[in-house]
Amino acid sequence: SSTEKPILLNNIADAEDFVSGAEVAVIGFFQEPESPEASQFRLAAGRIPEVPFGLSTSPAVLSHYGVSANTVTLFRRVDNDRRDLDMNNKDIDTEKMTRFIRMNELRLVTEYDPVTAIGVMQSSLQFNLLLITDKMSPKHPERMRKFRAAAELFKGKILFILLDSNLKSNERVVSYFQLKKSQLPALAIFHTPDDEQDVMTVDEVSIERVQDFCNRFMQ
Repeated sequence: SSTEKPILLNNIADAEDFVSGAEVAVIGFFQEPESPEASQFRLAAGRIPEVPFGLSTSPAVLSHYGVSANTVTLFRRVDNDRRDLDMNNKDIDTEKMTRFIRMNELRLVTEYDPVTAIGVMQSSLQFNLLLITDKMSPKHPERMRKFRAAAELFKGKILFILLDSNLKSNERVVSYFQLKKSQLPALAIFHTPDDEQDVMTVDEVSIERVQDFCNRFMQ
């Protein structure tokens, strides 16, 4: 897009609007907008076009979020959580910044891969619901639309995850739930503190079915 990235956030109101306007938002807090760290941050912003980046050097904004200068903070709506990357006295480059964001950018529905897996495991939400399905299926867009609508209903309670059964790296997860490819698509829910789990094969994903499955399991 032609809009300037990152967006300069000069006051608390702008920063709050910026954070609340996206599922995942990243703000770099710096003392100097032209510092080497800020330049690395701009490069990272260019690499992740789908995530909004903001930059602030306002002492009021830094103090509002309780951060020191040279901190990159990722805010996410799915579990109302944030992650801070402190760059003081550490050798943080664009590479590490990008990885930090990729790892922690959990969304309403997060696609599972080796990088997001780390963020998923560190989430404060104790319930995870996986839709294990073939992304190449012609039914995929419609399934996702319904899965996403169901995710809205459990925001802050359950982490909704999309697992593409075509990926070789996901085969272990599929077998962990003792599923065969012929049984997919399936829903798998688990409670992280005690590994309690339940699995349901679904020919069709419907909002009601997902809702029932989650409510039953949580009770």
